[in-house]
Amino acid sequence: MADIERLASDGSSLVVCFGEMLIDFVPIVGGVSLAEAPAFKKAPGGAPANVAVGIARLGGSSAFIGKVGEDEFGYMLADILKQNNVDNSGVRFDPSARTALAFVTLRADGEREFVFFRHPSADMLLREVELDRNLIKQARIFHYGSISLIEEPCRSTHIAAMAAAKDSGCILSYDPNLRLPLWPSADAAREGIMSIWDQADVIKISEDEITFLTGGDDPYDDNVVMEKLFHPNLKLLLVTEGSDGCRYYTKQFKGKVPGVKVKAIDTTGAGDAFVGGILNSLASDFYLHEDEERLRKALLFANACGALTVTEKGAIPALPTKEAVLQILAGVPA
Repeated sequence: MADIERLASDGSSLVVCFGEMLIDFVPIVGGVSLAEAPAFKKAPGGAPANVAVGIARLGGSSAFIGKVGEDEFGYMLADILKQNNVDNSGVRFDPSARTALAFVTLRADGEREFVFFRHPSADMLLREVELDRNLIKQARIFHYGSISLIEEPCRSTHIAAMAAAKDSGCILSYDPNLRLPLWPSADAAREGIMSIWDQADVIKISEDEITFLTGGDDPYDDNVVMEKLFHPNLKLLLVTEGSDGCRYYTKQFKGKVPGVKVKAIDTTGAGDAFVGGILNSLASDFYLHEDEERLRKALLFANACGALTVTEKGAIPALPTKEAVLQILAGVPA
């Protein structure tokens, strides 16, 4: 508690995001399979990196820790962070492994199709000695996913980074961001994601992830969520429901905040924009989760961040500014 008081009083509002950053290759035309795609356009990706950029775009303070290849794509990604005002001093370059690549398409039937090139890729090879512990110590919030838990040495590095963040009084924020094709099996994914579950202060999951993690239970049943996924150390559990908004659960209260209606063009990065929105609010209002009215306002803001992101193609280019979010919220009935 003393550490939390220290962070609350020292004015730090830095959010450090840990994990993967990669290049997504997306077909230049929509509604085709990867095999049918005539050509691909490259786009920076990786959920933790998207969250870091999302926070900076809103005017917040963020940093990214991860590893890319010592190659043109790796330098490009480090540069994109810098151009977007994200502290990239925690980025490391691997001389022997390449930057991860993912070919992603949204087929005509609405299903996403992925092919990943990670055999192994640089992000999987971040070692504990390469961690920028000073950067972690400066953070108010330490945010991560589960992809960095799949392979060693990155898994041990991830766990060491969480421990360092916890020791310095950070809020730990977890978005599992399930990518089943990357795990050896569904059981390994479930086990890996749940292995660090009880350490997080804030968790964001989707309806599909509830179904997966609970072995097929109803994602809309509050009892399922509270009994199977809420843990004693958790301050805030958020469930995103796409265009329908989100649900929130704390020890004191629970509820739902409606989505902000927009015309969707590309849903890539919407969840990351939502996470960036809520973490940006939490970084400057440490006890937000204890006041339901303030929390609901912050979640409506986060919903608007997600909504604006789907109105443009790509994740990072579509992440909104604070001004754009406030403008769309001005038209939302209170």
